[in-house]
Amino acid sequence: MAAIDQLHVGGREASRRLLERAGVEPGARVLDLGCGTGGSARLLMAEYGLQVTGIDLTAGFVGVAGWLTRATGMVAAGDFVCGDAQRLPFTEGAFDLIWAQHVLLNVPDMMRVLLEAQRVLRPGGRILVHEVVAGGAEDALRFPVPWADSPRHSHLLEREALIERFTGHGFRAAFVDDITADGLRWRQKHSARERRDGGAVLGPALIFGEGFGTMASNLMENLAADRIRILQAGFVRR
Repeated sequence: MAAIDQLHVGGREASRRLLERAGVEPGARVLDLGCGTGGSARLLMAEYGLQVTGIDLTAGFVGVAGWLTRATGMVAAGDFVCGDAQRLPFTEGAFDLIWAQHVLLNVPDMMRVLLEAQRVLRPGGRILVHEVVAGGAEDALRFPVPWADSPRHSHLLEREALIERFTGHGFRAAFVDDITADGLRWRQKHSARERRDGGAVLGPALIFGEGFGTMASNLMENLAADRIRILQAGFVRR
């Protein structure tokens, strides 16, 4: 199911790399922020023994996430709710860890998200981020891309600005890694596979629609031209 289940740049290996870089203990209570169809949540449950709650603003994604989790027999280790990252429906200190992959690029008010993250994390809890940020190129981003069809839906920050948002709102940076080169290789590999298997039943076009081919091509071009970069980072709640 990876073709419809792991929609972030780098797929499963990127998720594993981030979690292993952070060294999360089994049994941790995790909030998967912007969980989509729940692929990363199920990976965290199945491979790392974590208790995961997923939340997403798109009701259709939440429905698919719940169905796939039941179908794969992992419902006891997690659940999914429809909700807004800027108004989380959870109590204070409910989670040990927040997991956020390609979420902040769609958030117009990151301050509210970080305040909510502080609230629902226990003291010393962490937020692990796998994010697209603005690159060093001066030319404009080519649209559409998987997270936005136009500039008004894309909220990319530069690397240092992203770090400053966290450190200025109650978090300490534990690590920040640039994995752009790995992400570009992954996208090139999968673009070749998608062209070869264009008629496959399972593929990202089921989630993103018929325009996915253009989105994927633009994503790869933007990465290669340094219009965007891919970061993985860990931040600790002070």
